[in-house]
Amino acid sequence: MTDLLHLFAAPFVVCLILAGIHCYLGLHVVSRGVIFVDLALAQVAALGGAVGMLVGYDLHGTGGYVFSLGFAFLGATVFAVARFRDERVPQEAIIGITYAVASAAAVLILDQSPHGTEEVKAMLLGNILFTDWPEVWKTFWIYLGVAIIHFFCRHRFFTISTNLQQARQNGWKIWLWDFVFYATFGLVVTSSVRIAGVLLVFTYLVVPAVCAVLFCDRHATRLIVGWVLGFFGSIIGLYLSFSRDLPTGASIVTVFGLLTLLSLAIHKIIKNKIKS
Repeated sequence: MTDLLHLFAAPFVVCLILAGIHCYLGLHVVSRGVIFVDLALAQVAALGGAVGMLVGYDLHGTGGYVFSLGFAFLGATVFAVARFRDERVPQEAIIGITYAVASAAAVLILDQSPHGTEEVKAMLLGNILFTDWPEVWKTFWIYLGVAIIHFFCRHRFFTISTNLQQARQNGWKIWLWDFVFYATFGLVVTSSVRIAGVLLVFTYLVVPAVCAVLFCDRHATRLIVGWVLGFFGSIIGLYLSFSRDLPTGASIVTVFGLLTLLSLAIHKIIKNKIKS
């Protein structure tokens, strides 16, 4: 038990931090109908890291992080101006194109590296098991800053996410508020992917939010339910990883997949009982 606590203490805490911020952002993503924006921004950030590596910076060092963050902000700008008023071209289409192009470009760059295959795998799966306490604290302070921004801007962010027409009637500059939202989103994703990988970050973003939306209507209640699911999904996934000697990120993602199926089944049963 002592070995378990020592090995998984920092990874578990960072999982809770990831679940906390991504569940909140996930509620916005689900409401906006841009489910794959996380993957797209993560891939754009990864492309930035690959470009940084191409010019001589360590992919996992400060220089690589700065390149990743710069590209993430560029992606945020693209998504902010890609919301067309007549919606003839859905924003999700722009997001999908961005993801595909960024993925292809990153592969082309990493193909020139002797460790390209390992780098691609690291981007997908991450190395959350090797998270140390300095990384935990750095992540906490970054996300706390993002949380403060979203707290003070929560009314406008939630209105734009859930009632875009009302936001336009209020005369708000939608593109500007979208940029702030996606820029902070990109900051979170850039930091998260370096720790946990694209798949786990996407899971933390979507699964708790989707499960919460199935059962709750109020934002506050959805947040609480999402955080509870994030807590239990993380601890079960980490335990299975330790007890069965399984890859940590893949274990957590699989557990969240099972939680999604369970939530859908329970929701279906409740819905059928209400109808009858």
